[in-house]
Amino acid sequence: MKDKVLLFINGDPPKSFPNPENYGLIACTDGAFHYLKNRGFPLDKLDFISGDFDSHCGTDEEVYQEKFILTLDQDKTDFHKGLEIILERGFSNVDVFGGSGGEQDHFLGNLTVAYTFKDRMNISFYDEFSEYYFIPNRFTLKGVKNKMISLYPFPSADHITTTGLNWPLTDGNLSITSRIGTRNFAVEDEVTVEYESGSLLFFVGINEIEYPKIY
Repeated sequence: MKDKVLLFINGDPPKSFPNPENYGLIACTDGAFHYLKNRGFPLDKLDFISGDFDSHCGTDEEVYQEKFILTLDQDKTDFHKGLEIILERGFSNVDVFGGSGGEQDHFLGNLTVAYTFKDRMNISFYDEFSEYYFIPNRFTLKGVKNKMISLYPFPSADHITTTGLNWPLTDGNLSITSRIGTRNFAVEDEVTVEYESGSLLFFVGINEIEYPKIY
C-alpha cells in the first residue's frame, strides 16, 4: 500500500484512523487539520496541508508552516486542489476519509470531484457506514456476502449485468431520473458488475446485515 495516499477532508471525522505506516503520502485539507489535531492524529506524519486556509487557525500554525500549500483558486474545492497536488507528486491511488457527513452539498460536491478524476485516479471513500468508489466496466469484489451493496448511476449507466446480488440486473439500465440501484445486498461471497456505458458508483457496507431473502 506504499503507493497509496491517505487524504483527510472536511466532512465527518473517522471514528478511528487507519495505520499511517501503510501509506506513501499523507495529506489533509485545512478544514480537516482541526479534527486531526483534536483527535490526536500524529501530525508529524502529514506530508502537506492544502487549501485556502479559510478554515484554518490555531497555535500550531507556525509549527507546521513548512507543510502548508496555499491554493487560492476559488473555482475549485479544497478536495479538488488536494487531488491535483497528489497527481503532481506521482500518486494515483487515494483513500479519502471525511468525504461524507456535515453539509450535504459538500458530500455531493466531493462525489462530483471524484467523478472528474476517475479516469486518472483510483479514489476510494471511507466512512462509518460504507466504502464507495467509481468502478470500471468490468468489476469483481470478493468477501462481501451479507453486506449492503448499492449501485448508483452517475448520472446513468446502461446494459448492466450483475451476479451475486439478491436483486440482480440483467442488461438493465440505471439513471438518477428513473431507476437507481441502492440498498441491494450480496447473497454470494463474490459480486460482479459489468456495464457497457456511463458511470457507476459502487457502495459496499462495512458490516454484515440481515435482510429477508426474496427469490
